[in-house]
Amino acid sequence: MTQKSSWFDKISAASAKASAASAKASAASAMKEATRGCQHPGCKEPAEHRAPQGRDREGQYFWFCLDHVREYNKTYNYFSGMTDAAVAAYQKESIIGHRPTWTMGHNGAKAKDPDARPRARSSEHWDIKDPFNLFAQQRQAAPEPARRPVKNAERKALEVMNLDDQASAETIKARYKELVKRLHPDANGGDRGSEDKLRAVIQAYNYLKKSGLAEPKGAPAA
Repeated sequence: MTQKSSWFDKISAASAKASAASAKASAASAMKEATRGCQHPGCKEPAEHRAPQGRDREGQYFWFCLDHVREYNKTYNYFSGMTDAAVAAYQKESIIGHRPTWTMGHNGAKAKDPDARPRARSSEHWDIKDPFNLFAQQRQAAPEPARRPVKNAERKALEVMNLDDQASAETIKARYKELVKRLHPDANGGDRGSEDKLRAVIQAYNYLKKSGLAEPKGAPAA
């Protein structure tokens, strides 16, 4: 009985020590994140948002403040510096996960010899440029992706705000601020006649924001 009690005490002590070490490590990690500074040159704001470093550095990130992560996202172009042919090859390879492929009928004994395999292209042969150059004016921004079709409910919400279905997220946000300021009772001498219109505008904007049309591309999730 005494021997079992001794083992139990040792196990409990070891468990408590491990828990304390884990808590200490978590606290240190939290402190490091809280004191991490924005990596944009000259900025001293806290860095709470991460951004990918670029091609050939997958899984590695820069840390920026909110303003600079938005700036980085606007100009980030994974395919910068690549020819059209290289971009097309990369997109084709992405379908098979960038794994080597062989011609039909040649994946037999020859495939066992690495020298006999056709060399599969990978992103390793593309030069990598300093990602901070993305802030330079001469760097071309990534092309805007095609916008998805606007749904009927979204179109009606846009109509409430006197906008068409081509309105950008920035335009929607600007119009929302304009209408709220214009229709608010405090801006109309206490007139309550515009309250219904104001309520409809707020509901329309919240719907567009939830659907993604009122959220700028690349904006960090809230």
